Amino acid sequence: MAAVGSRVKTGIRSRPLTATAVLSAIGYVLVIGTFTGHVDPYPELSASTVNLLTHLIAVINASALSALIVGVYYVKNGEYSKHQAAMLVSFVFILLFLVVYLLRVGGGFEKSIVAPDVPTAIYLVMLAIHILLSIVSVPVVLYAVLLGRTHSYAELKNTRKAWVGRIAASAWILSLSLGIITYILLNHVYGSEPRNAILLFAFGVPGAQLRALLDRIWR
Repeated sequence: MAAVGSRVKTGIRSRPLTATAVLSAIGYVLVIGTFTGHVDPYPELSASTVNLLTHLIAVINASALSALIVGVYYVKNGEYSKHQAAMLVSFVFILLFLVVYLLRVGGGFEKSIVAPDVPTAIYLVMLAIHILLSIVSVPVVLYAVLLGRTHSYAELKNTRKAWVGRIAASAWILSLSLGIITYILLNHVYGSEPRNAILLFAFGVPGAQLRALLDRIWR
């Protein structure tokens, strides 16, 4: 096992972009397959279980956000070993989020907010930014993590790790923050109603909803 792990690490180290592309593609296939129903190994969940997983996801996201902020603090103060540990913890939380989120979507349902037009429009804008950042950040985060796990601190100075890491951390901090805010609006400030998960994957739907709301608000 140690020899296999060493070979894998060597392969990733020599071709980090290729490894990032492969792992990103696997993640996208899982998410797209789950939303479209083509990947369906999930047990059917009750409404109460879906709600429980929704709250668990919020806790996971808050934990990931906290670890990210701590990691940024450490790197700015030159405490690189602590930075690496904090970022690894954050990445583990992100992976845990993905597992729980796919379980909730695949075995349960998504929710639509039930609120007045203006709060709904604000919610949809934040949700759209959150989703977009989550999608485009996957390869950036993976690349930063793979570089960090396969290179020494001295070697990282000759890579794009610092630049990529700043982009990855900024995007994920904003994405997680918006995810937590939309969770609060959807589950604790306003009401909600079940929605077929596949609608969230149809990216034109939130935009169409937002345009219709803005038309009503400005009319």
